[in-house]
Amino acid sequence: MCLGIPMKVTKVDSDEGIVESGGLSRKANFTLMKSVKVGDYVLLHAGFAIEKIKPEEAKKTLEILKDLQGGQ
Repeated sequence: MCLGIPMKVTKVDSDEGIVESGGLSRKANFTLMKSVKVGDYVLLHAGFAIEKIKPEEAKKTLEILKDLQGGQ
């Protein structure tokens, strides 16, 4: 099973950058994406941004994941 986590782009430096979600920051590779800018939400899988998503969809998905963890 593959799981892409919605994360907000906070830094872009060519094909790499930093993404953030829930206070956690990670390096991300953007080579699979055409154009990514700070403030975009992307699905991150194995360190690669695989798809750009709408902020509303990202927030909804993050809430569902939080509920699955028992609200932690």
